[in-house]
Amino acid sequence: MSQSHHAERTRISELVRTTPAAGPKRSIGLLAVVACLGGFLFGYDTGVISGALPYMYMPKEAGGLALTSLEEGLVGGFLLGGCAVGAIIGGRLSDRYGRRHNIIILALVFFVGAVACALSPSLWVLYPARFVLGLAVGGASTTVPVYLSETAPKEQRGMLVAVDQLMIVTGQFVAFGMNALIASLQGGPEAVVAGDPSGTFEAGETASWSLLAGIGGLTVSEGNGHAWRFMLLLCSIPAIALWLGIRMMPESARWHVGRGELVQAIANLKRVRVEGKHDITVEVAEMEANRRAEEKRTKLTLRAGLKVPWLRSIIIFGGIFAILQQLTGVNTMMYYAPKVLMAAGFDAQASIILNVFTGLASVIGSAAGLLALRRFGRRQVLLVGQTILTLSLIAMTAIFLLGINPYISADGAVSPDIPQFVPYLVVVVIVLFMLGMQSGPGPVMWVMLSEIFPNAIRGAANGFAVMILWIANLAVTVTFPVMMDGIGPVATYAIFAGINIFAVIWYFLRIPETKKFSLERIEWEFREAGGVIRLR
Repeated sequence: MSQSHHAERTRISELVRTTPAAGPKRSIGLLAVVACLGGFLFGYDTGVISGALPYMYMPKEAGGLALTSLEEGLVGGFLLGGCAVGAIIGGRLSDRYGRRHNIIILALVFFVGAVACALSPSLWVLYPARFVLGLAVGGASTTVPVYLSETAPKEQRGMLVAVDQLMIVTGQFVAFGMNALIASLQGGPEAVVAGDPSGTFEAGETASWSLLAGIGGLTVSEGNGHAWRFMLLLCSIPAIALWLGIRMMPESARWHVGRGELVQAIANLKRVRVEGKHDITVEVAEMEANRRAEEKRTKLTLRAGLKVPWLRSIIIFGGIFAILQQLTGVNTMMYYAPKVLMAAGFDAQASIILNVFTGLASVIGSAAGLLALRRFGRRQVLLVGQTILTLSLIAMTAIFLLGINPYISADGAVSPDIPQFVPYLVVVVIVLFMLGMQSGPGPVMWVMLSEIFPNAIRGAANGFAVMILWIANLAVTVTFPVMMDGIGPVATYAIFAGINIFAVIWYFLRIPETKKFSLERIEWEFREAGGVIRLR
């Protein structure tokens, strides 16, 4: 150790000895639980809409919003537009004002967005409210993992960041469960008939909206369409818990060190480290050494990186990877599973309840993916998961073509003569799809995006890839309802199946195995090869 390094270590050791903790001790487990409420809200707010949409389709007199297919897509699209903006703004604000401070603000935005959505009197109020909620979702997607990774001891860092990803799908699962509970208590979408020109229903008669929707000139007096408001309002509860909990947690010590605030860093680190188990002097000294080394490195902007051929190749690779991950059609299952199940012949209430299996499969798949990534290579996990979901999409196309379409009547409804097992095949395929997606492309893409970009552009390039991902997510979310109503389930899922057959081939030919290589070795290999190559 050089004399200057020894002097620096001595100075930090003295600061550690004389600096008291900034507040009460907090276990790293409690900190993770509180911070991961941000991931939970991310999942809940993106998943809850699937159960709310069948009620939103109902006329305003029945408590709904009289959605069209395009408006249905825009309800999801405005949230995702907010996500893209929130991811960019959230990262910058957390760098400037602190991770903990940013999460406090995000909790407030989550709460305000949830309440505004639930109380929206019209679509033109709901759209901006969903955008505001998206700002919080996008901000949480960038801030919470950074807060966890910077605050956790290094031996727990990977696990805690992975738990945040698991909490996202857990939030979606809980959203599906709460939707099912509300649908069970309220009943499926139902309305009271005021007038029926066809004579099928009498005035004052209550009937399922799925039976009433196809009757021209029908008028209704009331209904239970307001159930969607309860579904959206529930996510305000964990937002309050996040706001209260994160206020009791310390700021990231690494953020303080990055600003040259060693005393504050030590004071906050003492709140989440066990005395005698963790050497705070060594930890802070490493942070300070990294900060000084970072100051000497040349940082490139994304625009400058695009002018360097080998960097441009990697940036384009990351963008394609992000797009293909979204073109799996995963969000057609997460946001619109009840719509798909209703197209298969289930009524609205059963579709919302059965959607719980989608969320459960997502949680199981995510947990399996985390275990698989610890044992197997990135390529193996990705290719197996991608193959499973591609076969599921092919099966979905075949089921609608051969098993459901022959039983669709002139009014577009599924005939009661359809074999009873056929609609349940769609449920099985959705479950298999989610298992493949969440155990393969889901986790692998996030891991590899953090590995493939060189250090000089890692932050900017990763942010660019995530922005591309949100844009692709937005495109799928807005177009899927229109495709389902316009060209039908067979053509829609045939298109997704074709895209994912291409994805399997592209992954096989292009995806490198990065598990056994350091980030520095990956960067060196790519630089020498002039771009992304198959590492062995």
